[in-house]
Amino acid sequence: MKKTIHFLFMTVAFLFTTVIMAQSTVTGTVIDAELNSPLPGANIVEKGTSNGISSDFDGNFTLQTNASSGDIVISYVGYNSITITFNGNQDLGNIKLTPDNSLDEIVIIGSGVIDLAEGRKTPIAVSTIKANQIQEKTGNSDLPEVLKSTPSVQSIQGGGFGEGQLFLRGFDQTNTAFMLNGQPINSPEDGRMFWSNWSGVLDVAKAVQVQRGLGSSKLAISSVGGTVNIVTKTIDKKEGGFVQQMVANDNYTKTTASYSTGIMESGWAFTALLGHWQGDGYVDYTDGQGQTYFISLGYKLNEKNIFNFMITGAPQWHATSGFNNLQRYLDNGRKYNFAYSGVDSPNLLNGGLYPTGRNVYHKPVANLNWDLTINDQSTLSTVLYASAGRGTFASTRRTNDIPTYARGSNNNHNWYGLVSNYNNKLSENLSVNVGVDIRLYNGIHFRSVNEFLSVNSVEGSSNYNGGTFQVTDAFGGINPWNVFFNTNDDHAQRLHGNGNYDYEEDINYYGVFGQLEYSNDNFSAFFQGSASTQSHLRTEYANAAIQGQSEESEKVNNTGFNVKAGAAYNINNNNVVFANAGYYSRQPFHSDLFTNDRSSNQLNPLVQGNQKITGLEAGYKLLGDQVSANLNVYYTIWDNRIDYSSRDTDGDNFDDEFTQTSPLKQVHSGVELEIFTRFADGLNINGFVSVGNWEYDGNITTRTTDDTGVVIANGATSYIDGAKIGQAAQFTAGISADYEILPRLKVGANWNQYDNLYGNADFGGDEFLTENNRGTIKLPSYDTVDAGVSYKWLLGKDDQNSLQFRVNINNIFDEVYIENSRDNIHVDSGDIAWKGVNVNNGVRLGYGRTWNCSMRFNF
Repeated sequence: MKKTIHFLFMTVAFLFTTVIMAQSTVTGTVIDAELNSPLPGANIVEKGTSNGISSDFDGNFTLQTNASSGDIVISYVGYNSITITFNGNQDLGNIKLTPDNSLDEIVIIGSGVIDLAEGRKTPIAVSTIKANQIQEKTGNSDLPEVLKSTPSVQSIQGGGFGEGQLFLRGFDQTNTAFMLNGQPINSPEDGRMFWSNWSGVLDVAKAVQVQRGLGSSKLAISSVGGTVNIVTKTIDKKEGGFVQQMVANDNYTKTTASYSTGIMESGWAFTALLGHWQGDGYVDYTDGQGQTYFISLGYKLNEKNIFNFMITGAPQWHATSGFNNLQRYLDNGRKYNFAYSGVDSPNLLNGGLYPTGRNVYHKPVANLNWDLTINDQSTLSTVLYASAGRGTFASTRRTNDIPTYARGSNNNHNWYGLVSNYNNKLSENLSVNVGVDIRLYNGIHFRSVNEFLSVNSVEGSSNYNGGTFQVTDAFGGINPWNVFFNTNDDHAQRLHGNGNYDYEEDINYYGVFGQLEYSNDNFSAFFQGSASTQSHLRTEYANAAIQGQSEESEKVNNTGFNVKAGAAYNINNNNVVFANAGYYSRQPFHSDLFTNDRSSNQLNPLVQGNQKITGLEAGYKLLGDQVSANLNVYYTIWDNRIDYSSRDTDGDNFDDEFTQTSPLKQVHSGVELEIFTRFADGLNINGFVSVGNWEYDGNITTRTTDDTGVVIANGATSYIDGAKIGQAAQFTAGISADYEILPRLKVGANWNQYDNLYGNADFGGDEFLTENNRGTIKLPSYDTVDAGVSYKWLLGKDDQNSLQFRVNINNIFDEVYIENSRDNIHVDSGDIAWKGVNVNNGVRLGYGRTWNCSMRFNF
């Protein structure tokens, strides 16, 4: 009996030990192969069992298995699944998932010059929108609309196609840096962005990353509010493509087709995308149409050398609406457009209707990338790029209220650049990279006749032509291809005198940059720095001292630099704190340097040295299985800057007074909170709130001119100290949710709230002439709700093909709201007001309910 008990005891012990020995712990991190960013919520399952878990918000997982060896399957919606063999307790390290062919699997090249936040271990305040989200939610919107559900971002839709604007932490687009595959694309003249020139970029975007504040870019770029990085397709790994048809409100239609060969055995890869769109526009008489093209030719010479040539463009034309005073909208509806001519005349084209303003532009961009892997520790990435923009803003000229011709304000350019970055991993914990940034820019600006409407020629006075001129040739019309290839190079056939202009500028920029980063398991720190020199030369034709000749300005040379540093500490796997600081000494824009950059070589006496930008920020990251959060605080000082304001004083819907200010100081501070949740498979509920306090600090000196450059007032004081900075809401909040209710059937919605929105400070207006001013007007708060539903139908052998359907409805409840105000007119006794706003303010109303529907076949 005793032996039997011993035997049973030993048997149980042996079996128990066997079970214990058979169990294994498998850990790893699931990441996006191309963007090197974590994939939260990925499914990790022990093959052949129901034993599985999901990765946390940092992509990490720990799986307890019931066997000493076997396979695990890692999967994520929209990505290719992979199977990995394990043997005992094992850390699998980084497990890279690549998008499936429906999301256009690609090899991102030029990655060394694309400053994505995931490429640096020290965190920043960042939000990333990936390809599947862009594909679902973009519809027929501009890029700013896609980003509006991220903290401290406000999108202004504008009055016509491609006229959207983005504000980031209260700074407009001229002071937010936009990058396309690491290439700066803000205008070198004044920092502006025109989304009509980039209408097709979202068709080929792999991801868009918003880096608020200091960001991770190493270049000396025009970033005060932050950086928006657009990463497009380059080399596709697999053969495939898609055909998509979209329709939307106001007769909008868009057809797009794309095909990729994938990487062939020869190492070559080819991708092409073509598209055409047209529509009437939400606002009356803002019709437009355009094309999109994208061509990428890649070659993988070997594992160490990858080359890619890309060219993309979006030729388009669209009519504009301008600002209307609020009373006109109240009388005529929010679609009302004053900016067109409706006089019936037998000699007038287009049946008597002609836009007061029409944008016509074609700006192809080409770049050549080379990624070189030197060895296991070092890489070199280089991009050589060029752009040749040709376009015009055609505005109607009238005689006795009858349109006579369309005057083109031409803004042409030739732009070349080079960005090269060398990266070296000095040790397991220390890495360094250095690089060069060269930009050569030639801008060509003049006024000409684009179309004759009821006359056959235009005459006037001209300094350049010796007293008078007669223009008999029209150039380009409204066809962007004609404008691009039929440029007016004859100064005698350009409009001079009477507020017209004819000049060029050359802006050359040379910069160097570098970064040193240290990291270990719990701590990381970085230091970045850049230095640059920038030269400006202006050439005047219309008002040159000698008739028929050109006259060059004094050459202006400015140096600038920036330094950034930061550190992060991982308290544990779920909690990270960080802090960053930076200082920019930024050269003035070319448009700041001259008293009137349209008609004079005279340097602007208000410009006194570089702009000074100081940024401080800190953050906390919570990384959990079901809840993740980012908390950021920031404090930005922008000092010694020049600013412009303008106004329409004669009611013709065009500005005719311009005010420059200096030195202007702004202080922007705030708190941002993002929360991401995943309480159930297929259900994501996210939210954010941003609270800002943006004010002017100190008073300024102003200088006001008319549209011909004649000084109206000089040296006046504008009392703006403490006034709120307008144009963007200082409080924003939002909640978004999407749920996969059935396999591949998903519904989603987002709610956005905007408050503490103020009018534009008119520095030359009466509101700031005395110390007892009332500051900027406050606009009413508003909120919008958007929703969408999508379904993906798998087709073909092994479900390799698919048919996707998507419907979006924006502003479901048809909210009527003021997006922004270009004026700052307070309500006085006897004035008429709407929701507390004087109806004489020139405002832009947001769009009402809109919709779009698309069908996409992936093959």
